[in-house]
Amino acid sequence: MRIAFAVDRALEDAVIGALVERGHDLVARFSTGDDVPAVLGSLSPDVLVVSADPEHLTRAVLAACDDGGVRLVALLDGEPSRRLSVSLGVYDVVSVDAPIDDLDELVIGATATARAVTHSGGVVAVWGPSGAPGRTTVAITIAHELARSGATVALVDADTVGSSVAASLGMLDEAPGLAAACRLVGQDALTTDELERVARDHPVDAGRLAVLTGISRSSRWPELSADRVSRTLDLCRSWADHVVIDSGFSLEDDEELSSDLFAPRRNAATVASLRSADRIVAVGAADPVGVTRFIRAYSELREIVGDTRVDTVMNRVRSSTIGVGAGHQLVTTLRRFGGIEDAVLVPNDARTADAAVLEARPMGEVSPRSPAVAEIRRYVKAHILPQTTSRSESRRSARRDDASLSAGFRRAGSRRERPA
Repeated sequence: MRIAFAVDRALEDAVIGALVERGHDLVARFSTGDDVPAVLGSLSPDVLVVSADPEHLTRAVLAACDDGGVRLVALLDGEPSRRLSVSLGVYDVVSVDAPIDDLDELVIGATATARAVTHSGGVVAVWGPSGAPGRTTVAITIAHELARSGATVALVDADTVGSSVAASLGMLDEAPGLAAACRLVGQDALTTDELERVARDHPVDAGRLAVLTGISRSSRWPELSADRVSRTLDLCRSWADHVVIDSGFSLEDDEELSSDLFAPRRNAATVASLRSADRIVAVGAADPVGVTRFIRAYSELREIVGDTRVDTVMNRVRSSTIGVGAGHQLVTTLRRFGGIEDAVLVPNDARTADAAVLEARPMGEVSPRSPAVAEIRRYVKAHILPQTTSRSESRRSARRDDASLSAGFRRAGSRRERPA
């Protein structure tokens, strides 16, 4: 990771030394926070590490990070620094008394504390309201990150209004894979071998990313009935380690046809996808219009999916549309008006998003160190990928070896100062 630093002089050498020793690149070091806004954008670091004190952590620094899509990690030293971080809406924090590995993990996008994992694998449906909040981009990025872990992932385009997974990955869509699978289900002929035949692969280094492309014309929506979509997804469970669905946005029912149990439903594929999912990723646009749309549609989503786990992802977070402290404002608004806790905030990275569209590749391939990709990767690792016992044990071992962050820095500094 490319890291810039604005930390207290007492910790500066040790902090930088500890992270550089772990393979990170030093981009710049700032003596105070006042020096950050003018040059941060031109440096394009992945992360800015700051001391959580009034000299280094300011609203101007926060705004510069929001504008440049730079993740900000704050070092806490006592209760005043914690209060300052909370007041500014900075939640990626680590204490100077924490183990060294906690800072390293937080910098690379992992959580500093172990999180409970409620489900491993299964079906993940990505949904969002109207207004292009970035559903397809988030779905592709999640699927790509899962595949990079070595898993077999099925990416299903179930959007019957504006399917775009095929175009986003540079695939031809004359013969939509999902429609073909649904036809085979209607004939009781769908097998894993047939799924292999109708799916298209996007090359991934470690695992496999198999795509069931969506319908090329929205007028073909009757081919994707609720029963056929549900049965196709059921078979996908046994075919792939993870199933990621890019679903449509509309949740409304066809009231005029509700008395006819056998009539096709315009949004059947979307509703069936959501009800088949073990986990739903609800994507909203991080701007005033997008947040309003999201909160209004969120209640409808909850009515349809019941007790299914719903994780909220606010996409393209930036201060230019929300104001200073965009993250804090979003978290507060979602909690107050939607009862939504623990939203994932994906920073705006228009440069990488545009490059991904131009090259028809996932954002993680175009720019693996993108702050937006890093945040989605963090979410995938914490909530979707299984956490192995060996990994947990290695963390505990590391914590026993390194008593504290500050102590580790002192040891690192001592080693550097020792004469040869």
